[in-house]
This record gives sequence, C-alpha cells and structure tokens, in this order.
Amino acid sequence: MNLFKKVLDFYINSSIHVAFAVFSLFRITELYFGFSYDESLSFFVFFATITGYNFVKYAGVAKLHHRSLTKNLQIIQIFSLICFLLMCYYAWLLPLKTLLFFVPFGLLTFLYAVPFLSGFQKNLRSIGYLKIVVVALVWASTTVLLPVYASETFFTSEVYLSAVQRFLLVVILILPFDIRDVQYDAISLQTIPKKIGIENTKKFGAVLLGLCLVLEFIISPNTHFRTVFLVLFSVLLVLLMRSKVNQSKYYSSFWVEAIPIFWWLFLLV
Repeated sequence: MNLFKKVLDFYINSSIHVAFAVFSLFRITELYFGFSYDESLSFFVFFATITGYNFVKYAGVAKLHHRSLTKNLQIIQIFSLICFLLMCYYAWLLPLKTLLFFVPFGLLTFLYAVPFLSGFQKNLRSIGYLKIVVVALVWASTTVLLPVYASETFFTSEVYLSAVQRFLLVVILILPFDIRDVQYDAISLQTIPKKIGIENTKKFGAVLLGLCLVLEFIISPNTHFRTVFLVLFSVLLVLLMRSKVNQSKYYSSFWVEAIPIFWWLFLLV
C-alpha cells in the first residue's frame, strides 16, 4: 500500500495526471470533429503539458533550494528534462505552422510562472482572476483550436462554440482547487472563492456547467456523445457541490482532474 501511494503521489506531483487530462481533451476534439489520430501532435501536447506544469510548479522552488532539493523533487526534475526532450522530438516532427500557432499559448504558460510585471515582481499567476482565465484559455486553445488548425479544417461556428465550452469546463474544474486553497492563498490573491465565498462559487460553477450542457446539445454530433456528457455533467456537478476547504488529499488533484480522462474513455465505449 505504501508503494502504491508513492507511485500515485509521483503520478500526480510530476503532472502526468494533468497531462493525461489535456491529452484526453485533445482526443475528444478529434472524435467530435472526425479527425484522424495525429500521434505526433498528441504526444507533443502531452509532453509539453508535463514540461509546462512542472516548470510552473517547481521552477521557483528549485531556484531557492537548489542545494537541498528533496530526492522526490530531484527525480521530478530529471523526469521533466526527459519529457522536455521528448517534447522537442515530437515538435521536430510537426509542421512549422503548427508550432507557430502553439507559440502564444506556450508563451502564456511561461509568463504564468516568470515574474515580468511590477518591476519583475509579479507573474500572471499572482493576478487574481487572471490566473483562472489564463489556464482555461491555454487549455481550450490547445485542445480545441490547435487540433482544428493542424487538421487544416475551417474554423466553423461549432469549433468556436466547442472552444467556449472547453474554456468554461476548465474554469469549473479549477473551482474545487481554488476552494481547497482558500486557506493557503495570499490575501492579495483574489480567487473566486475568496471574492464571492465558497457557496456562491459553487452556484457560479453550476451556472457555468448548465451553459456547457446547452452548448453540448448545439455542437454534439450524436446521441451517444450527448449521453456521455450528461453523465459527465452529473458527476462534475456532484464533485463541485461537495468541494470544501478541508477536502481529502486526492479529491481535486486526482478525482476532479480525472473528469476529462473519464469523458474520453466513456466516448470510446
């Protein structure tokens, strides 16, 4: 059991879990629009997610404590380097125009972690509501707009509506994390739960989820996809409403983050 816990913790802390979530959303877009599987782009997105998230999470820690890094963090650093090299390998296989389309979203991820505002004292992550907007924008663009652009398909109204739905879904997925972190976030970091309260945050998330359901019935190509989304809607609503400050260690970091993975797997059934 102890070994299983260590493996699970590494799986989450090294951002493999979140990378699978992004990968799943990317593959869902392929299913919805009937694209063929793009292996190089899919794995580029997967390894870019691990590289980006680990950079955001651990760059500052490694800089401040580079001489006393824990063994686990050292392992994650080595793992991140391997993922970065794999990202570069798959990037080499992609057309230049696809990489150029991705550049703005990669830059946003970089600026999310690196201070460049207020005399190089603040980054995008430290600016209240902008934090959740940046994350949702990068996820929606990477998992909807990028595969559509790479497939050389026209950007139809369904594509834009899918991007909006994906943006809203990511915002909803972030809310349980923000509720959990209310006790840890700095007073200056005005997240949604700190600004409007936990109960109002849940109501806000429920409204956004309702909008996602309406959009699903507009853009969904078949009944099976709509049925799967209804299941997703129900599970995510329950997870959102049961979110609290003192939640279990894996509530948000595993179960909430796993929603896109289950969505993709259910679509394949």
